[in-house]
Amino acid sequence: MPVEIKELIIRANIVDSNDSNYESQIEGNSKEKQEIIAACVAQVLKILERKQER
Repeated sequence: MPVEIKELIIRANIVDSNDSNYESQIEGNSKEKQEIIAACVAQVLKILERKQER
């Protein structure tokens, strides 16, 4: 007789032991993130302008 699984629950706990190292990486990459965000915003604005032209 086959067994049918109707629900599967997966739980995970993630613990980062290098919290302070992660925060320093975020601060160091803030300029790079700002450049990426600016490029994304520019592309989105171009897409919106093209949609308005149609």
